[in-house]
Amino acid sequence: MYQALLTRKYLTSKVMPLLAMAAVTLSVATILITWSVMGGFLNALMTSGRAMIGDAYVVWPNVGFAHYDDLAERLEAHPDIHAAAPIIETYGMVKLPDDRVELIQIKGVQADSYHQVTGFSDTLWWKPLDRPTRKDREGRDIRLDPDNRPALERFAEHGRRMVRPDPDTGIEQPAGLLGIEVTGMNQRTTTGIYVPMNPSRRTADGGYDFLDEFMPRNGAVGVTVLSLDSTGRPTDPVSRTIPIANEFQTGIYEVDSGTLIAPLDLVQRMLRMNEARRIDPEAARRAPDPFDYDIDPDTGELRPFVPAATRPDPARVTTVLIRGRPGMRPERVAEIAAEIYVDFARDHRGEVPDAHSIHINTWEARNRTMIEAVKKETGLVLAVFGVICFTTVFLVLAIFWSMISEKTKDIGILRALGASTPGVAWLWLRYGASIGIVGATLGLVAGYLIVTNINAIHDWLGARFGLLIWDPRVYYFVEIPREVELPKAVIVFVVGVLTCVLGALIPAVRSARMDPVKALRFE
Repeated sequence: MYQALLTRKYLTSKVMPLLAMAAVTLSVATILITWSVMGGFLNALMTSGRAMIGDAYVVWPNVGFAHYDDLAERLEAHPDIHAAAPIIETYGMVKLPDDRVELIQIKGVQADSYHQVTGFSDTLWWKPLDRPTRKDREGRDIRLDPDNRPALERFAEHGRRMVRPDPDTGIEQPAGLLGIEVTGMNQRTTTGIYVPMNPSRRTADGGYDFLDEFMPRNGAVGVTVLSLDSTGRPTDPVSRTIPIANEFQTGIYEVDSGTLIAPLDLVQRMLRMNEARRIDPEAARRAPDPFDYDIDPDTGELRPFVPAATRPDPARVTTVLIRGRPGMRPERVAEIAAEIYVDFARDHRGEVPDAHSIHINTWEARNRTMIEAVKKETGLVLAVFGVICFTTVFLVLAIFWSMISEKTKDIGILRALGASTPGVAWLWLRYGASIGIVGATLGLVAGYLIVTNINAIHDWLGARFGLLIWDPRVYYFVEIPREVELPKAVIVFVVGVLTCVLGALIPAVRSARMDPVKALRFE
């Protein structure tokens, strides 16, 4: 009984224990915030990697491989595979509406299959919304305006199908999807929404021309790539003007600021990876003298001899993305793809890379360098903050040591009245545990509130003091990732309490070993 009464009295009447409690609160909040942000960054990195790639992939870069439709059908026939999507990944130069020329990653995809694997249609930005986004508390997003809904519905449908009607004929033509940060024509507000801006173009006389252009309505970009021969060597540049059906936001700044997605068949034609008939080398070697002529069967006229194009050259892609059924591990999906590819390569021997040469891996392996770096950095930061926060032990020890010196007579009275040695020790350990529990609880509450509102706090600091702590061009994601996980919170709480108990341990032992007679005579 006396232990509970004294613990409550000391907690409410002394200033120094409150300082120890504040130290525990700061330590717990600091570790929880650090762990939640770093862990959120890692989880966001892994989630985004899977969303952009799927569970696993088959890749043969540059030249690509043929008969990809057959491979996709074999993969999708497996009961543990949900979908497979053939794509081409390459780089090219894009000319933007303001005449800037940028290097950009180009992905050639089939709209339906790519969505089945990645859910990419969900990232289209220009589409109608029924409710405001999380940060748009005032509902200023133009996508909420009922007057804009018909146009936004058209933009969303065009984006899903990757087409856009020709303004003159009304005939649908292939169109691309552009990362929303690529053009610089969309101003991102502090609430996380985008406001389209009319672009300006520099003129030769030093002035500007303002363009009435909105990418999903009438925008287009010029794309230049180097076409490849059958061995993957670049031959000549090919340029096309590609209309834009919609823009997308994945939340990954690197992707949103440097990616163009275009129809697969269009990219294949530009890279000369489409289906064609090539001159058979054997037929060319058996040809007569190059100055010989033959008769055109259609006109009956003489013409220079043309070797017969007898060898079909099927279309090629560089990558096939694979999504497993829910619950399937990416490693298992890669194993299934490898098993299927063995039969595929045997059936198309000499036309596709053999099973020992092809690259088959998981999305995590593709991003292993960054994932491992983030894991190591998270561990290092937690270790540093853990060492710093461990000073709470010494702070509590010093405070309790001074309190025991101050309360020596009280301890002597307790011992004289019959308090046992363990009872006196437990008094101070219980006191330390109480400080730890209250401080750790306050730290968890403070840490949770800061983590859940960290982007709003960051935006306020930027608006108030001009501080840009989280630059998406440096930190990969547009917003600060954060995720408070219950197991992490429990670990941090327990550690916070244990630091106080550990700090109170030595003073508790000292108080329990005091001679009651000497303690009563203490001045």
